[in-house]
Amino acid sequence: MALPEERFPFSGHHTDQAFFADRAERPLTMRGVTEADLPELLRVDREVFPEEPYPYFVLRQHIDVHGDRILVLDDGECLHGYVLFVTTSDGYVCWVLSLAVSADQRGRGLGRRLMLEVLRQLRRERVHEVRLTVEPTNAAAITLYRTLGFSTDGRVHRGYLGPGEDRLIMVLEMGRG
Repeated sequence: MALPEERFPFSGHHTDQAFFADRAERPLTMRGVTEADLPELLRVDREVFPEEPYPYFVLRQHIDVHGDRILVLDDGECLHGYVLFVTTSDGYVCWVLSLAVSADQRGRGLGRRLMLEVLRQLRRERVHEVRLTVEPTNAAAITLYRTLGFSTDGRVHRGYLGPGEDRLIMVLEMGRG
């Protein structure tokens, strides 16, 4: 299934204006990942998650196995973000495994746009529940997820992703579509 592409308008401006990614005024497009994106995907992941980026082989395998579940933000020359989401085999639950936006693009609503597209797709697929984990100290991400309707039981799951890798588990109940 081909994934949609979307050009981003400026907030409060005419919708026919593209969202510009940088000083060169290259329009940003949301699209499905391709194999050719692997070097840029790796670069973005290492920039956003310098302590624990995905190894090359893991991103390679995610593209091979879940390529239709990775959306990227592309300005035509480089990637500025991505989201990776995977649905359980019964189609009931989806896990958002990674949401990343380059530091120079944060604060522009791009993470929200990626998540809204994921949620739109999951509603269409009648997924019942969306889950994700977030570092308990990542206030910006927690706020984003809360504004999208995610909640948590408030518990910090100690060592959830290994020693010293504590996480909150956030859940969005989607209902029956």
